[in-house]
Amino acid sequence: MPGHDIITVGASAGGVEALAGLVAGLPNDLPATLFVVLHIPSDTTSMLPSILQRAGSLPASHPQDGAAIESGHIYVAPPDRHLIVERGSIRLIWGPTENRHRPAIDPLMRSAAIAYGPRVIGVVLSGMDGDGTAGLRAIKRRGGLAVVQNPDEALFPSMPESALAYVQVDHTVSVPEMGPLLGRLARCQAEDEVLYPVPEEMILEQKQMTEDPTRTDLSQYGTLSSFTCPECSGPLWERRDGELLSYRCRVGHAFTASDMIAARAEQLEQDLWATLNRLEESIILSTKLAQDARARGYARAAASFDDKANHARRRADLIQQALRSEDPTSIAE
Repeated sequence: MPGHDIITVGASAGGVEALAGLVAGLPNDLPATLFVVLHIPSDTTSMLPSILQRAGSLPASHPQDGAAIESGHIYVAPPDRHLIVERGSIRLIWGPTENRHRPAIDPLMRSAAIAYGPRVIGVVLSGMDGDGTAGLRAIKRRGGLAVVQNPDEALFPSMPESALAYVQVDHTVSVPEMGPLLGRLARCQAEDEVLYPVPEEMILEQKQMTEDPTRTDLSQYGTLSSFTCPECSGPLWERRDGELLSYRCRVGHAFTASDMIAARAEQLEQDLWATLNRLEESIILSTKLAQDARARGYARAAASFDDKANHARRRADLIQQALRSEDPTSIAE
């Protein structure tokens, strides 16, 4: 039986340092392949492969779509593409964002779990919100192993904390311990894949990423919720996997509950800035009309426009106060 030779690693804020430390501790003769997703803006150039290659002894690169998987290699998701693992090969997909990211961690881990089952190790490092949690659960459901960075040493502990809250994690370790641990686990015999069939909803999620998402029957995924997608405003289906609550829309955008909250906060801030702009336009226009009315001798009309400008100014001041607050919850209030 093979060992745990497929290692998927997800990181976000504070993740570059953690990834470099992990790679530095890997053995030169690692009998496994690493697949890495780091949240990065879609319009940037990723230097992560060269950083990881300098940090350790294993070769690292952005793969080509359809490339064959090579043992002892580190494959890094390029900007604006999901990294998907298939049996024996790699796919780069411009699919819907998951947890507001592309590349996202959950699609990588889910695809590896489907393709390789118990042979997969999932690793969650420093980052914010909950990307990687659902992916780790998928790996565990297929008989794989879950490894999480100790939140106490993570620069941003939210992702490790989310994983620990919702997943039966096998190992919680510091970054210096992680490389040697993965080297040992890679040589441990994995269980028989037959013991862990692929759940139907996992196949459905994969189809939404790799095929036409609109042809997917989401009634198999969960129940129709009362919420709309923060990305496309379409309806969201809700699924509860143990204690983990997640959402998915018709075209494939997906969120854990914590990422839904974060997405709503971002959307609310954008709406408030747009509302503030409209109020400022109203103030300018009302002030101009008041001046014109006063110049023409229409005092009552001028006073009415002044009232409109003052009313808009009071509302604009309240919105500015919320937007300038250091407490993001004040915006929602």
